This record gives sequence, C-alpha cells and structure tokens, in this order.
Amino acid sequence: MKFLVTGCAGFIGSHCVDRLLKDGHEVSGIDNFSTGRKQFLEDALTNSRFQLHEKDLADPRALDGVLKGEVDWVIHLAANADVREGLNHPQKDLRQNIEVTLNILEAMRKAGSRKIIFSSTGSVYGDTTVIPTPESCPFPRQTSLYGTSKLAAEGLLSSYAEGLGFTALIFRFVSILGERYTHGHVFDFVRQLKTNPDTLHVLGDGKQRKSYLEVEDCMEAIMQAMRYRWTKPVEILNLGTDEYVNVDQSIDVICKEMNVQPKRQYGGGDRGWPGDNPFIFLDCAKIRAIGWHPAQSIRESVQKTTRYLLENPWLFKERKTS
Repeated sequence: MKFLVTGCAGFIGSHCVDRLLKDGHEVSGIDNFSTGRKQFLEDALTNSRFQLHEKDLADPRALDGVLKGEVDWVIHLAANADVREGLNHPQKDLRQNIEVTLNILEAMRKAGSRKIIFSSTGSVYGDTTVIPTPESCPFPRQTSLYGTSKLAAEGLLSSYAEGLGFTALIFRFVSILGERYTHGHVFDFVRQLKTNPDTLHVLGDGKQRKSYLEVEDCMEAIMQAMRYRWTKPVEILNLGTDEYVNVDQSIDVICKEMNVQPKRQYGGGDRGWPGDNPFIFLDCAKIRAIGWHPAQSIRESVQKTTRYLLENPWLFKERKTS
C-alpha cells in the first residue's frame, strides 16, 4: 500500500515511517523540520520506497503534487505538542492542530483520498472523574488548549466522514516514550540531572498519576487497527497501558538508571502547570478486543527512554532557529 505520513521527521512520525517501510509499503513523508529532525530519517532516506517532502502544512497548497489519488492512507501525526506553554502562544494550537488538519482534509478531498489516521490525545477528556476513562466518557470542561485543539480536529474528521465519505481512525494516546523522544517529563528530568545531579526541580507535588506507552507498542496498535475491518466510518480508540505511575515513581526509575540521588524540590499543587491533568488513565478495552496488547511496561519504557537520551546527548543541544 501507499501512505502519506505528516510530521514524518518527528518522534512518532519517524517510527511510523520506519515501520511502514519495514512492512514493505511505499511512503511519502512531509515535515517542515520546525521540531522534526532529519537524523531520525537516516535509514528511511536510503530506502527507494521513501520520498521526503520538506514543506509546511500551514500552507494550503503544501500537498499539491504530494497527495495523489493512489495514496491508501494519510497518517496525520504533525502537530504542535507543546501542551505546557499553550496559553503563551494560543495561535500555535489553532494553526498547527486545527487549520493544518483542515488543509489536509481539503487536499484529500481534491485528490480523491478518503482514509485518514489521526493522532489525538487522552487530554481531550480534561478533568474527568471517570477512571479508567472510556472513549464514550462525557466530556467535562477542557483544561488545555492542546486538548481543545485536538478535539476540534476530531470534529473536523467526523464531519468529513459524515458529509464526504471519509474513513477515519482516531487514536487518543497517552504520553508516548521511547527512542527519539525529544520532549516531556523524562527528557526534562534527564536534562536537569545531567546539569546538576544533586537537585531535581519537580512541577507539582510529584503525586500526579499518568500512563505511558512505548512507541513501538504504539506503532503495532496502529498497524493492527488499520488492518481490522471496522464497521463505522469513524472509530475512536484509546491507546495506552493497563497501568499508571505517579511522577515520583517515574523519577525513581530515571535516577536509578543515571545512578544519582538528587534532593527533590517540589513546586507544589496537584498539577504541574495550568492545563495539566493530575490523573490520566485510559480504558483501552476497545483496542484490546481486536487482539492488541502492549509488550512493554511503563517501567521498561522509562528505562529505555532514559538510556537512549544518555546515549544521544546531542538531543539536548539548543537548535538554531531562522
């Protein structure tokens, strides 16, 4: 089959490209390299079945000549994933998560492509009191612009499916860990401890409870779901593990891997920043029912991510901006 992967040079996107090529598919990738890294595509760029397009999807014409009718699936992973700083630059979530999704759907309409996979987030459930949280959970108030923008994008996909015959698989992820991971709590803690192994600043009280998923398990879930014969034009699937840890437990694993015992300084409160949800734990029974189960525990994922970051210190260097 033929695929188009948006955000192909990012953490999840580059793993998706590698998996599709490994499975024998033809892949076109698009990325503007604002956060993606060409190093993540080193293997893909040597493969004759991969074609890279360096373009900005904020331009409605970016997919002209890229998205063609023979593309079987668009896998839309490009996004602004900076949840913490959303209120400092609200236009980013609007443009990169909502407007870009609209641009892709319009390009698909023109090209005759009708199947799309979308990376949403468990953050759309906001401050839910239903734990574990199923896909059918009523939405409480939204707590982050990131979650709000992803929910709006889900609405666009549903509307195009209803009105234009699109097929959409929407994945509501927990936080993803693994090799090529470049932002999030493990990255922040490892960076701090590399600079000063004696003190660790922790946002919140360290008791926030979160679930995490290793990126290879994430890829396997997407591939299995794509092959499954769903009966509805839009399917929403929670994607995560059947466990969770609190921030302090995650820090314990990181510190053991780094062989450090820092003094922990807590910011206080039950959440790390405005928009942070103190408890995220998704009910994943729907995707479990088609036979997918994660192979790696959260502890193993944190260990693997920490080791990768320690082996690749270049990831911590500041990138030049134009």
